[in-house]
Amino acid sequence: MPEPNVSVERRPDGVALIRLDRPKMNALSREVLSQLAAVASELSMDPPGAVVIWGGERIFCAGAEISELRGPSEAAEVTGSFHAALDAVASIPRATIAAVCGFALGGGCELALACDFRVAAENAKLGQPEMLLGIIPGGGGTQRLPRLIGAARAKDLILSGRQVGAAEAERIGLVDRVVPASEVLHAALSWASELARGPGVAQGLAKRAIDVRRVVPHGGRGDRGPLVPRAGTRQGQLRRPVTPGARPEPSAERVLQHCFQLCRATYCICAAT
Repeated sequence: MPEPNVSVERRPDGVALIRLDRPKMNALSREVLSQLAAVASELSMDPPGAVVIWGGERIFCAGAEISELRGPSEAAEVTGSFHAALDAVASIPRATIAAVCGFALGGGCELALACDFRVAAENAKLGQPEMLLGIIPGGGGTQRLPRLIGAARAKDLILSGRQVGAAEAERIGLVDRVVPASEVLHAALSWASELARGPGVAQGLAKRAIDVRRVVPHGGRGDRGPLVPRAGTRQGQLRRPVTPGARPEPSAERVLQHCFQLCRATYCICAAT
């Protein structure tokens, strides 16, 4: 039986280390995405203290497996696999850190965006080069990137397809810390270890509240009040106090799902032309 391309190590300090290992470029095939989704789901069911995702000393992830994008139907299947895997990573109810050495491009950059924090090597290169192939980012980059660095900067990167180095990425907020390449994993693990010593359930609730507020449109009915813990839940599910006579608001999941459906439709149209 072949070795898995995605493995997880639960360390004594409470940190879970997810390792991508698919030679040569850690390309995210549908099989790799399925393995990543399974690992992330396992960590959501039994959360560690914090999570680090690591692609190795040479490269983080070069993006999608291009050979699988043979036509519109295949592109739609790949896009669905990306959404399932990256949503699973983003939903882990603990802090997640991407440890980035070398390239994090396309789907690889979108994987880093699905994490809460990013530690990058001085030689790292990040970007969404899909536009250079005549398509758009299909794994959530059109949504997560502008929420992280702002709409104008996100449009600059996506519409040009250009790559940014670690120094610029830190300046615009795409990465949080830049360290020498030999120290990336250590820096990410040390940061995760600090977070893992904190109150895990409270951290999960705070993360969920922040992420939901980022998804619900500003000024919409999602701005009525804070999210609060739902009584009797183990993993910190949230609810919002209900105002008598108020119309029910769309869930954050519904809003994000709608955005992803638009991305998938556009991706398929581009692939067909």
